[in-house]
Amino acid sequence: MAYRPPAGAHPPEPARSSDSARSSALVHALLPLVRAEAAAEAPGAGAEPGDLEQAVWVRLLERPAAEPWPGDTARWVRDVVRAEARRARRTAARELPYGHEPAAGPESDPEGAALRTDRRQALRAAVGRTPGRCPLVLTAMLSPEDLTYREIAGELGMSQGSLGPLRSRCLGCLRRMLAAEVAAPELGGKER
Repeated sequence: MAYRPPAGAHPPEPARSSDSARSSALVHALLPLVRAEAAAEAPGAGAEPGDLEQAVWVRLLERPAAEPWPGDTARWVRDVVRAEARRARRTAARELPYGHEPAAGPESDPEGAALRTDRRQALRAAVGRTPGRCPLVLTAMLSPEDLTYREIAGELGMSQGSLGPLRSRCLGCLRRMLAAEVAAPELGGKER
């Protein structure tokens, strides 16, 4: 049994009504058919029925107003839904899941990476401004090689026993420098 759109489903002539009224009447008339066809084709296409419906409405709106309306509206809707379902199947066949890439973590956050880089640069600059042998000691402590006290003491030409107290003094100096550079929040959470 062929689908027969209700009266007024064919777009009226532009001279008699506006484009939006014509489109509204057409959408209202075709909505049940489009939904039924999209629901029938979606499972086989691996697509959501709503996505197929939306594609049909887009194709309908893309039609030039001067183009004559097809005689069999139901057939046109079925053809468009099936064409969109075929396109969805082809797209799904070409898409490959990311199997080897881990989910995005905090280290992949660009804003966080920029903030970490800024903090490292500020720390390195502050280490360079510390007095005496502190820049050498703190640079050795921040080394990515994770040097032991024995290795640091040997590199700096000092005894291992004196490295601990020197390290403590240098860290205290660094803390005071960084605390002075970063404004402490006032009561109530306001910053100076």
